[in-house]
Amino acid sequence: MAEKSNPALVATIVFGNIVILLCGLALFAETIWATTDPYYVYPVLGATGKDDVFAGGWIGIFCGFSFFLLGVYGIVAAIKNSRTMLMVYLVLMMIVYIFECASCITSFTHRDYMVNSNVVKTQMLSRFAENSSIGAEITNFWKRIMLEKQCCGVDGPTDWIDYASTFRTVYSESEAPWPFWCCAKDDNFQILNKQACRVGLPPYVYNTGCFEHIGHAIDSYTWGISWFGFAILMWTMLFMFVTMYHYFTM
Repeated sequence: MAEKSNPALVATIVFGNIVILLCGLALFAETIWATTDPYYVYPVLGATGKDDVFAGGWIGIFCGFSFFLLGVYGIVAAIKNSRTMLMVYLVLMMIVYIFECASCITSFTHRDYMVNSNVVKTQMLSRFAENSSIGAEITNFWKRIMLEKQCCGVDGPTDWIDYASTFRTVYSESEAPWPFWCCAKDDNFQILNKQACRVGLPPYVYNTGCFEHIGHAIDSYTWGISWFGFAILMWTMLFMFVTMYHYFTM
C-alpha cells in the first residue's frame, strides 16, 4: 500500500536517480574502455605487480551497470511510494557504493606508485633484453613505444648510458650505446643513419623520453576509473540521504 509522501521530495529523488543511472552507464562505458588498455601499458604495470589499476576497472564495470539498474529501480520505488522498495533500494545501493569506493581507492593508490619515472626506469633497465618471458614482454613493449612515439628510454637516450642495465651486458657501449629502436627511421621503418645514431647526432636519435606517454596513459585510466567514480559517489551519497529522509518521514 502506498504511504503518504511529499511530491517535491519524490520529484527530487526521481531526478537524482535519473542522474545516477546516466552516470552509471557512463562509468560502465568508461571502465570498459580503460580495461581494454588502448594505450597498451599493461606490461609495465603487470611486471611491477601494480596492475590493480585494471582490477579497479573491472569492479567499476560491475558498479556502473549496477548504478544504472538501481537508478531505474529507485525511480520506480519513489513513484510507487513503497517503503519496502525504498528499503531494498537503500540496502542494495549501499552494497554497490562500498564496491565503488574500493574500485576508486584501488586504482588511485596504484596509480600513485606507477607515475614515478624511477620505478618505470628501474624496470626497463633490468628487464629490457632479459632472457625470460617477462623480459620478452617488456622488451616488445619498449620496442613498440619507442617506434610509435619516436622516443627513447624513460627520460631520454642517456638512460642507457648513465645506469647499469641488462641491455649493457648484451651490447657494449661502443657497439650500441642505446637500442637501435631509438634511431630515427624513414617511412619504411629503416634506420636513416645508424652511425650518426650510434654517436648521438640529432636528428638521427630520438632525444625525448617515453615516460610522458606512459604517465599520460595511466592518468587517463585513473581519471576514468577513480575520479569520475568519486564524483558519482558524492552525488549518490547526497541522494541516499534524501531517500533515507523520505523513508523515515513517510
